[in-house]
Amino acid sequence: MSLPDTLHAGGRAIANGLPTYVIAEAGSNHNRDPDVARRLIDVAVEAGADAVKFQTYSGDRIYSRRARSAWLEEVSPGKTPTQLLEEISLPREWQGELARYAAERGIDWFSSPFDHAAVDELAEIGVPLLKIASGEIVDLPLIRRAATTGIPLIISTGMATMADIDEAVTAAASAGAREVGLMQCASVYPAPVERTNLRSMETLRVAFGVPSGLSDHTTGIAVATAAAALGAAFIEKHFTLDRAMEGPDHSFAIEPDELRAMVAGIRDAQLALGDGRKEGPSLEEREENYELSRRSLIATRDLPEGTVIEPDMLTVKRPGTGIAPKYLELVIGRTLKADVEADDVLTWQMV
Repeated sequence: MSLPDTLHAGGRAIANGLPTYVIAEAGSNHNRDPDVARRLIDVAVEAGADAVKFQTYSGDRIYSRRARSAWLEEVSPGKTPTQLLEEISLPREWQGELARYAAERGIDWFSSPFDHAAVDELAEIGVPLLKIASGEIVDLPLIRRAATTGIPLIISTGMATMADIDEAVTAAASAGAREVGLMQCASVYPAPVERTNLRSMETLRVAFGVPSGLSDHTTGIAVATAAAALGAAFIEKHFTLDRAMEGPDHSFAIEPDELRAMVAGIRDAQLALGDGRKEGPSLEEREENYELSRRSLIATRDLPEGTVIEPDMLTVKRPGTGIAPKYLELVIGRTLKADVEADDVLTWQMV
């Protein structure tokens, strides 16, 4: 089944080549504090993001109690993944209120569902998008359940092979997904810049015919800005109120001032792309520099009316308000119709 090359969310079209849909990823950085959660929404709004995203999971539905993680042990010693994720999970009863608050602030709100109940809860709220996290790309039953809602899906592809991605996209389409997007992702926290592989966004777009973008886990904002310059349809970036806050996801997230700078950089990068047509001087160039920085034929000395122009009588200097240097051969041998002083700009009316 062929899927469209455009998503629709929040009353706008999202596609490669259109203005990037910027997703501020709050994730678990709410620290189970509703005031922090609302403040994260405020920060996303103030930064100019298009959407703010959370995550909907329960520790015991993601991990077996026997699972262990060296990384999670490092950030939360003595806790199993199940325990840690349960402690930082978003209370599901908050979701409706947070979505309403975001709507009041004029920003899209959605979440990543990690279980079937989460899909149903988010669909009931009426979220504009559902994001399938990289680890869930192999959970085809979850993807099918999400697809049945009819809500556009964005699937992150960290750690995935092209075969994994094909199976996920096929599962979504066969279950009725109307619109699907794919995110390039390096599932490392933080991700080394050299592992980002931004060119694979275009690989995904061409291979599957759907919008592509980036889930960025690098530090800083340079990679996200570069992704926008490459035409990313959407970019997701973790953010926090303060990297010093306790919790596993704060340390690699960007802070409010960085989020603002990232959104501004993304907007500037896409504005700078233009339309690709080379049409000569812009209005601003004509107003500021066109005549001043171009060149004309200039008299090297005082020349009386009637002088037959010889090569050593002329040089080339700025401004470009007179005869262009390319016409030098046409001017040589002509007779001056007026007196010309040294350093005068030669015009056609003078010869």
